[in-house]
Amino acid sequence: MRRAALAFDRAEELRCAAFPDRPHETVTPAMNVSALPSSLRKRLSALLLLVPATVASLPGCNQQLIPNTDLEDTLENRSLVEFCELYRHAVERRDIDKLLTLAHPDYYEDGGNVDATDDLDYAGLKTYLESEFVRARAIRYEIHYRRIEKNDRNGWDIDYTYSASYKLPEGDTEIWHREVAENQLVLVAAGDSFKILSGM
Repeated sequence: MRRAALAFDRAEELRCAAFPDRPHETVTPAMNVSALPSSLRKRLSALLLLVPATVASLPGCNQQLIPNTDLEDTLENRSLVEFCELYRHAVERRDIDKLLTLAHPDYYEDGGNVDATDDLDYAGLKTYLESEFVRARAIRYEIHYRRIEKNDRNGWDIDYTYSASYKLPEGDTEIWHREVAENQLVLVAAGDSFKILSGM
């Protein structure tokens, strides 16, 4: 009888974990378990002990993530990550033409402050890539995608942590530099793909 009672308590705990928004309900046996024949008590206990496996198999209990990300594995998230990977590979290859094709014509970066002199539009991005970015002799760029959210521009904010290593000429030698930081790419739909509005 004690095993059956414990099984009932376990069933209630799992129900509350799976459905936290529902009001608490005490699960009580419909009859005195000790009054049941021994064979029925054993069968009841065995059935109730199956509850954990049943709850674990419900949709959403084991959320699947895209490998090496913190993102739920959905078709939309996968397509967004695949596009961002095009950007990452273009950075590593130092492919300026590819980076410019990934950027939206209305690309704009405000520099994160009120000083408009460091703002960057599409033309400014092109100038930066061709004058500063091109100085890198080699780049390693790793991204860990952390969060994707819809924004008020009918697009997506892609939050990620990056680790960048890049080699720059310094005098007669070339020095490796490393940077780890947070960043956000802002994407909008463009046909069957996307464009980057800011964050490059």
